[in-house]
Amino acid sequence: MTDEEACAQLYRDLCDASMRKDAEGMAAVLADDYALVHMTGMRQPKRAYIASVVDGTLNYYSTEHDSIEVSIDPDGKHASIRGRSRVNAAVFGGGRHTWRLQQDLQAEKRDGVWLLTESYASTY
Repeated sequence: MTDEEACAQLYRDLCDASMRKDAEGMAAVLADDYALVHMTGMRQPKRAYIASVVDGTLNYYSTEHDSIEVSIDPDGKHASIRGRSRVNAAVFGGGRHTWRLQQDLQAEKRDGVWLLTESYASTY
């Protein structure tokens, strides 16, 4: 698997684990210093993000990927990932809707393993 394929798979794996409320699966692809910046601007560190998925504050029901673009930095240790997906979700007590969610993620290769280090959510 190429680095580009591995990074695209990280995004898919995070989406899949989030839908299953699989804390271990999410933790496996997120660096310890990971943070998600929500559309509202709220910054949520790894542990809080995983807890919000598991406790039902963030509910993801289905994901259909429209595109996943990966760019590996020349150093071979950093990557930018842009995932555009239609996500059926209910978050922060709101109703269930399908969102055109864009995630702009950063990844880093640590000890030979790609991990997500940051994500910015928006719509497209």
